[in-house]
Amino acid sequence: MAGATGGAGSSNPSPAPAPKILLAKPGLVTTGSVSSKLIRGGAAGGGGGGAEDESVSLRSRLPPIGSLNLLSDSWEFHTDRFLPFLTDNTDFTVVGVIGPPGVGKSTIMNELYGFDGSSPGMLPPFAIQSEDIRAMARHCTVGIEPRISAERLILLDTQPVFSPSVLAEMMRPDGSSTISVLGGESLSSELAHELMGIQLGVLLASICHILLVISDGVHDINMWRLMLTVDLLKHGIPDPSSLTPSHLQNSNLVSDKEGKDKVLEGGEEYLAAPIFVHTKLRDQDITPRNFVHLRKALAQFFSSSTFVNAKCGNTTKEHLVSSVPPNMPSTDLDSTLPNLFLVPCKSKVDSPRAQYESYTSMLWKLRDQVLSMNCPSFARTISERDWLRNSAKIWELVKNSPIIAEYCKTLQSSGMFRR
Repeated sequence: MAGATGGAGSSNPSPAPAPKILLAKPGLVTTGSVSSKLIRGGAAGGGGGGAEDESVSLRSRLPPIGSLNLLSDSWEFHTDRFLPFLTDNTDFTVVGVIGPPGVGKSTIMNELYGFDGSSPGMLPPFAIQSEDIRAMARHCTVGIEPRISAERLILLDTQPVFSPSVLAEMMRPDGSSTISVLGGESLSSELAHELMGIQLGVLLASICHILLVISDGVHDINMWRLMLTVDLLKHGIPDPSSLTPSHLQNSNLVSDKEGKDKVLEGGEEYLAAPIFVHTKLRDQDITPRNFVHLRKALAQFFSSSTFVNAKCGNTTKEHLVSSVPPNMPSTDLDSTLPNLFLVPCKSKVDSPRAQYESYTSMLWKLRDQVLSMNCPSFARTISERDWLRNSAKIWELVKNSPIIAEYCKTLQSSGMFRR
């Protein structure tokens, strides 16, 4: 597993306390008889009817979905609830996810966590859409919701981008936004919603080691466009280990033009290693031929982007072909291209006669790919706790970015959004 410095973390002078593991919300892990059932491979796996009833009872008493969020529905960053689950350990990996509604973001994050839902009474670390929520066209995740695994994987599930339900919740009767996304400036809800997706992408690209970019189907490239915009507007936002007082001073005290000039003077920009994941694919969509064409199209789309930089942690050819049949010629692969992973539609029963691998098998292979990636490291060694504290400061840089503010003015003057 990649650490904060790209390898094994520095040893601490004194033994560190046993790390806590955030499996679910505190209401679930405070009761011993139930929390033991939530541990993957735990001893209390049998469970009688009484234990299941207790689990159901606890499920009904869960705190609100935003109670643990790093990023709340008011677009503010909070660290107090998650900080107790972090330690001074420096060997950890941060994995974020971004994508539109209903593409399986929370499901994929549960797989990365190693969640096994086959045992009765086990609850997933991240809530997934129920049929009722899907029927009401609502979203499950608000802001950024964190979890941390025994392997010290910090997983950041996020609210959907391009989401009609998010837009509906933030829209006043006059069309203005209830959420302040740019230093208190009043914006239309549509423009604020557009900027929220960009800000979320910039933050994740700055504080994560690996960023999963999820798209629906094989033809949807809206997430590609969003990430290209993120790459364009991220300049001047450091990684959590490189944050200095001058960054915060520059974001608040200089003019837009001066801020843009200063942030472009710095050295090499940090960027999380992206994995582009396309879900809900049919058999005809994941043929070797289509895989090669899609990957080349992805490389051409990001040809002028830092997403194809060699430091973005490309994987081995074995992992690159893991989502297609093993008979793909190795000459069709180029390890310098962006990472691409294809996930088929979810079927109720995995057929042994299926032409390609099953949905469940592909999710586990995606987990293997993430855990084995040579992801980029932060500039300096940093502990889990300092990562969280500095991430909150980076969020302030993102919200006060002169480049994003200038982009907002461009969108306003384009006539695409009402004033």
